[in-house]
Amino acid sequence: MRIRFLDGTPKEYPAGTTPLEVARDLSPRLAREALVAKVDEKIWDLTRPLPGDCRLELLTFEQEEGQLTYRHSAAHVLAQAVKRLFPGTKLGIGPAIAEGFYYDFDSPHKFTPEDLGAIEEEMKRIIQADYPFERKEVSREEAVEIFSRLDEPYKLELIRELPEGSTITVYRQGEFVDLCTGPHLPSTGYLKAIKLTSLAGAYWRGKETNPMLQRIYGTAFPKASLLEEYLQRLEEAKRRDHRRLGAELRLFSLEEEGPGFPFFLPKGMILRNELEQFWREEHRRAGYLEIRTPIILNRSLWETSGHWEHYRENMYFTKIDEQDYAIKPMNCPGAILVYKSEQHSYRDLPLRLAELGLVHRHEKSGVLHGLMRVRAFTQDDAHIFLRPSQISEEIQRVIELVDRFYSLFGFPYYVELSTRPENAMGSEEIWETATRALQEALEAKGMPYTVNEGEGAFYGPKIDFHLKDSLGRTWQCGTIQLDFLMPEKFDLTYIGEDGQKHRPVMIHRVVFGSIERFIGILIEHYGGAFPVWLAPVQVRILPIADRHHEYAYKVRNSLLQAGVRAEVNDRNEKIGYKIRAAEVEKIPFMLVVGDKEVAEGTVSVRERGKGDTGSVPLADFVARVTEDIRERRG
Repeated sequence: MRIRFLDGTPKEYPAGTTPLEVARDLSPRLAREALVAKVDEKIWDLTRPLPGDCRLELLTFEQEEGQLTYRHSAAHVLAQAVKRLFPGTKLGIGPAIAEGFYYDFDSPHKFTPEDLGAIEEEMKRIIQADYPFERKEVSREEAVEIFSRLDEPYKLELIRELPEGSTITVYRQGEFVDLCTGPHLPSTGYLKAIKLTSLAGAYWRGKETNPMLQRIYGTAFPKASLLEEYLQRLEEAKRRDHRRLGAELRLFSLEEEGPGFPFFLPKGMILRNELEQFWREEHRRAGYLEIRTPIILNRSLWETSGHWEHYRENMYFTKIDEQDYAIKPMNCPGAILVYKSEQHSYRDLPLRLAELGLVHRHEKSGVLHGLMRVRAFTQDDAHIFLRPSQISEEIQRVIELVDRFYSLFGFPYYVELSTRPENAMGSEEIWETATRALQEALEAKGMPYTVNEGEGAFYGPKIDFHLKDSLGRTWQCGTIQLDFLMPEKFDLTYIGEDGQKHRPVMIHRVVFGSIERFIGILIEHYGGAFPVWLAPVQVRILPIADRHHEYAYKVRNSLLQAGVRAEVNDRNEKIGYKIRAAEVEKIPFMLVVGDKEVAEGTVSVRERGKGDTGSVPLADFVARVTEDIRERRG
């Protein structure tokens, strides 16, 4: 058979050759590092014979597919260890996830953190045994027989839902058998550095009406040094957890009386207001008009928009005058009504309507997470109504706006293009036109992107922006969605140059995404040490003794008049304690004032992260800090 490699080079091999044998033929190092293969774009076990003439790529831990295969295999080893240690445990599912894996179990034993160490040790014994991962294709009847004999009800449920004629595969390592599409590593001995990290509860298949299973999380790396780096990142992430810092810095609170509905405290409101002020400034410059639309709107609106059919399970409802109303989960129908409130000419377009709109979405209690996953949040929405000929230029303008925002905060990012989902409204032709328009705009900007098949909104394809924070984690925030369908559903029109009515196109877009979530990301990105323009308290004045209080308040008043958020710590404490307290609160500037400063009209400056930077005239410091704030510097 003829094998073609990535560079196009062909080579002949005997029929039945496996990717691992090809790797050994090419390079001893590649044979050691290869984890899985890609055969004509299909991921393939290294020990599975090649199907014939094909294009072959050998993947290592450097590639995402290699990492997923490595960690999926570790999930199977976890399940084997749990079955050995806790007989009677039933298997759920065990996928690889970003930087790790998990497995869900239904067990009479209640797992504790102490169990994780024993499970890890059993996993190491399984790895040491170097069991081969053996793949076998079976019929539906054989699969039912296997998992009935093993008394695995969750696996049987999955098997019975597979379409007739499906190819069903099982994998075996040692005595352990699992229902799995694979692929897997050649053997358990390929696994090197493993760590079980946490426990959680998870409903079977994510449905609250199903049994609650126990989920064990873990991770795996081919080198101990990589695992150690990862665990250090985890510890740093815990130190930066926005829930902990949000409470310590008095930014927001989460109360039992409002699960999923965060309370913003005075300092958190300062942070929020600064972000919103920046948002408004940039949008005014970019030609947007700000609007505000109602939170509660009639059912008929949501039926027209398609949300009643496609999004109802995520919505909240109420009755007014015996009619059905919904609390808005999205802002777009309100913006459409604003557009429809008057007739528009082609000269009005593009019409850019921006809204900091409060929306409510029903999230299950198990997925609520601080500010990152809430039930009420503010989207920094904009809805742009435009002519078809303006699409590419306008999307490029939005991309430029998004870039200005993210650059300010130091976020690198990458872009995904999400295409038509299964529950999409509209014809394939409309979707193809919309998707092509987004592609053309990205290519005109010279912006690299990946395609995320089937993940568009139900009314149109979208461009998603994924930020990378200071810990290397990614967050999906900004989105640009192109929509030909809503203008049709709501019969939107404009008067063209020919004096006739024409249909506009609609762009939905956010930059922050959710103000609440973006604040959570910023808290963790900066570790609570916000740049001076965002900091709730920008300067704290620290008098050394009571006799310096009068001058400290004079300094504060000068700063307040210049628009700087300043306060005085006049408590009867030693200066060292006052400095440490300000450092814990991550205040950007501390001004120590004593006899020398009072006599000379100066302040002794301590800067966060730098310590004592010397004494300067008060006027000079005021000029410096106000410039930092005005320029929105760190």
